[in-house]
Amino acid sequence: MVATAALALALAGCGGGGKDGNGGEGKGTSTAPTVHLPRLKGQKLQVTAVWTGPERENFGKVLDEFERRTGATVDFVPSGDDMAGFIGSKVAGGGPPDVAMLQQVGVLNEFAEKGWLKPLGADARAQLAKNYTKGWRDLGAHNGTPYGVYFKASNKSLVWYNAKAFGNAGVGEPKDWKGFLKAAQTVAESGVQPVSVGGSDGWTLTDWFENVYLSQAGPEKYDQLARHQIKWTDPSVKQALTTLGQLFGRKDLLAGGTSGALQTDFPTSVTQTFGGGDAPKAAMVSSADFAAANIAQTKAKIGTDAKVFPFPAVGARSPVVTGGDVAVALKGNKAAQALLTFLASTDAAKIWAQAGGFVSPNKELDQAAYADGVMRKIAKALIAAGDDFRFDMSDQAPASFGGKPGQGEWKDLQDFLKNPKDIAGTQAQLEKDAAKSFRRHGGN
Repeated sequence: MVATAALALALAGCGGGGKDGNGGEGKGTSTAPTVHLPRLKGQKLQVTAVWTGPERENFGKVLDEFERRTGATVDFVPSGDDMAGFIGSKVAGGGPPDVAMLQQVGVLNEFAEKGWLKPLGADARAQLAKNYTKGWRDLGAHNGTPYGVYFKASNKSLVWYNAKAFGNAGVGEPKDWKGFLKAAQTVAESGVQPVSVGGSDGWTLTDWFENVYLSQAGPEKYDQLARHQIKWTDPSVKQALTTLGQLFGRKDLLAGGTSGALQTDFPTSVTQTFGGGDAPKAAMVSSADFAAANIAQTKAKIGTDAKVFPFPAVGARSPVVTGGDVAVALKGNKAAQALLTFLASTDAAKIWAQAGGFVSPNKELDQAAYADGVMRKIAKALIAAGDDFRFDMSDQAPASFGGKPGQGEWKDLQDFLKNPKDIAGTQAQLEKDAAKSFRRHGGN
């Protein structure tokens, strides 16, 4: 795929208030605003997202600029990992937030089918047409109607590594799966636990599976499995789980062993790789670009201490799996539409890009806005890929299968991490859960 080549090229060698809502320059921007926003003085807006820690802090800078330009007051409410459950309870109680940042395409489709979402207004659609390729616009639409703006994207086909740990072990960046396992073994022999896995957050395990599956089975099979047009008992799934088991079945290659991996959440899986100075708890972690925000919580410097390479090729080429957070309106008010318009602009994307730990699918964003060279190259690869990428498989599924803690794919892959020898049992449970979820939501 074009995306693979673009990523490989991009990562090679990586080691006071606004004046008004009519275009007046805000404090948080260094150039004149590119988008007109209405005056919303006195209006209150509630926004929800899963973000915590540095991600929440950086998104807050974006919301602060929106407040300065419009006069509106924005209240951020964290949703927790179960966004679908959180929104469902709020809708049932008669008080949904005005805007939600959804992580799953499947959830957007579910909400649109239930009539919970409001279509994008003319101003937001205009920004979308100007700044986004068709692939990203289509992901935010349901049955041809545009509902969402993909504000934050992610390249999930990356491995971040502790440069000093690699140097001490005398290993370089592996290109393929065999080389990856060999490098992990060599790092282990040097006295550092090689691979950090955030297994207590089930979504991290779906990313591992998707990268292996896309590279090994190919994009056509990937699309079929994502839509449940083939079963999880398919031989291609067995092959991918067998491959993944070559890592998950080696306790000596996992930071903290199997039990440690199952008890480690995503933020810790990153920080333990780059904290600890000369004695890190791990040498590498497979994670999307947004891990940069967590690395920033340590003393490691991105590009020097913390480096990145493409997810190793399991098949003919390295995979390119993307994810993203899509902004949708659950209320039909002027303020909600204004925020969606702002989030679709380069102005909003620039704020978080400058803060770090962020990649935008906005093709018009000046790449110079990114905080460091590593993120700039990752973003450039994403834009260069155009529409030639594959979106996170679990995020395309109904939430009951692909997006809820303690159930469905998240739980099934956690059980697989516990017992990676039980490939047939894992496949059977995945198929049982997928079939039930897709039937419930009118799928295959």
